[in-house]
Amino acid sequence: MGPADGSIVVEVVYALPDEQVLLAVRVPPETTLLEAVELSGIRSAYPEIDLARNAVGIFGKLASPHTVLRCGDRIEIYRPLIADPKETRRRRAGLKKSGRP
Repeated sequence: MGPADGSIVVEVVYALPDEQVLLAVRVPPETTLLEAVELSGIRSAYPEIDLARNAVGIFGKLASPHTVLRCGDRIEIYRPLIADPKETRRRRAGLKKSGRP
């Protein structure tokens, strides 16, 4: 639990290929994931974050933007995938089998 005002501390995390951002944010009890992201101010620094498009999670598990947070939760904002990882692996495996680079 936080200080006498009852607030809690959560982290908001966003990772780019060459940069990782972790913000500790003090929020009131019963704050939702969406509210905490807004309170963190991360969207002003990274306007490409669109919570209608970007999936979000808590400690690596997908979560609803309306999830009520607990003290110590780590909110993760996920970027859309550029390529399907399964298809990429299939292509790589196919190239190796045929002997081509």
